[in-house]
Amino acid sequence: MTSHSKPGKGREKILLTLLPFWAPLIPPVGIANLKSFLQERNFTVATFDGNAAEEFRDFSAVYFDLLKEVVPAEKWGNFYVVGKDVLQNHMMAYLEDDEKKDAEKYNHAIRILVQKTFFCEIDDTVVRRLNRVLADFYTRLERWFTALLEREKPALVGFSVFESTLPASLFAARLTKAKNPDINVIMGGGVFSEQLALGSPNLDFFLEKAPYVDKIFIGEGEKLFLDYLEDRLPAEQRVYTLADIGSKTLDLSTVALPDYSDFDIGQYPFVAAYTSRSCPFQCSFCSETVFYGKYRKKSAPQIVSEMTGLYEKYGQQLFLMCDSLLNPVVHDLSREFINSGKIMYWDGYLRADKHVCDIENTLLWRRGGFYKAKLGLESASPRVLELMNKKITPNQIQQAVSSLARAGIKTSTCWIIGHPGETEEDFQLTLDMVETLKDDIYEVWACPFYYYPSAQAGMNGWEEKTYLLYPAWMKEMLIIQTWYPECEPSREEVYRRMYRFVEHCESLGIPNPFTMYDLYRADRRWEKLQKNAVPSIMEFEKGAGYIDDTGGVIKLVEARSQLQEEGDFDF
Repeated sequence: MTSHSKPGKGREKILLTLLPFWAPLIPPVGIANLKSFLQERNFTVATFDGNAAEEFRDFSAVYFDLLKEVVPAEKWGNFYVVGKDVLQNHMMAYLEDDEKKDAEKYNHAIRILVQKTFFCEIDDTVVRRLNRVLADFYTRLERWFTALLEREKPALVGFSVFESTLPASLFAARLTKAKNPDINVIMGGGVFSEQLALGSPNLDFFLEKAPYVDKIFIGEGEKLFLDYLEDRLPAEQRVYTLADIGSKTLDLSTVALPDYSDFDIGQYPFVAAYTSRSCPFQCSFCSETVFYGKYRKKSAPQIVSEMTGLYEKYGQQLFLMCDSLLNPVVHDLSREFINSGKIMYWDGYLRADKHVCDIENTLLWRRGGFYKAKLGLESASPRVLELMNKKITPNQIQQAVSSLARAGIKTSTCWIIGHPGETEEDFQLTLDMVETLKDDIYEVWACPFYYYPSAQAGMNGWEEKTYLLYPAWMKEMLIIQTWYPECEPSREEVYRRMYRFVEHCESLGIPNPFTMYDLYRADRRWEKLQKNAVPSIMEFEKGAGYIDDTGGVIKLVEARSQLQEEGDFDF
């Protein structure tokens, strides 16, 4: 690594970026929070979202459309969710130096990626067509990012990195060092709590393969990054974690509004906000608590003030909340909005606990602006829910979904297919539940079980017997190796169940929206099914004006709150 100085306060610029591919539903809240935090301390910061740039807007769609031509329709399953594994691994393999790249071996690797994901074969003609899409993308990225460096002249470039944005971030990091070795290149973000978690066998190899990345920050970034900029961290270290600052986390009562001033807010259907960090639960498949540390939340008056302030500043009334769960704040937040006389509409993750099963509660939340509940239901099998440490029951799931739907709140139900130990009988219970609730489900969102060594809250012994998904010789190309537990159901069976789940939902008419057009259609269906339906997303488009339909919300059914099963944990 090259020795260089860090940016000083008020002088040299810090450039923070999120690169493709990442669906631009919200402006990048992580780097927007960092910007406001650092600017309060007199640093000069600029933020850029490559996903919203015109140059890259159709990139992933072109790739997926080509892939759809060669993957049999009966194996699509949740195509865009599982297809991203092919795309991001292909993007990584494409980055290998041409001098080292063996064309025959490389083409074989791409065929393996498709086979291991869609369980079908493609030939080299298809690989070459897919390669042309990537060649065009990286040409555009080089041109766009070079212009950005020349215009901004930063002393430090920071990349907010998730699994799907890692290849483009590595390409841009390498390009930055090639253009100017004195620029400080850093990375942080969600990928370092999952595939590249501390202690993962992937991280050491990543550090070896990416010498152009100077520093990596793992965990909540504000205090950690500030201590680095102000020389309070060991200079010789390359990886910093919250342990390096005594596990100190941010006091959320003191935070400033995220700074979205560098983004064209009109390009995003939602504005991002948050009420808390981390999670009060530790589900076996999740890495949220690993990344953020202890759970903290803001007060309801603070949240209302912040969201109203963002509305007044940017003119967007529809919010996507970035919390892991809204349960600890949803009741107080709704009351606060009702009392404030200014309604914002907000979409976020909710756990199906006993409070959600009460129609009196969900009607209150609807009147307070709750727009869509993303429900991490995962399974309708009591045995699998116990394996996951979900602490909810199928009875609660059914009552919670119906209670929200009767209030008109959109129900986005999220399911994990093939958790270790799931049997055919367990899976059938999930199919049955979806059918029972078909008119109360706004949309379904399903993904296969993913395994991240050293990154999940509860391992349940999975790490004791795993296998490499891809051949060992592909490690040089992919950098990140993928392991899978050697247990039932097999990975191939998991993906078969994915196909069946999606087909089942399609036969029931339950949407799985991917585009804005899909969302418009899903909204029309919801309006026909639910008398209290929230306004459609189209109504919030730019120029629509202030919306408040909450006065027309009516009670349609009596509450059904008698739960016969244990499983709730109060906050």
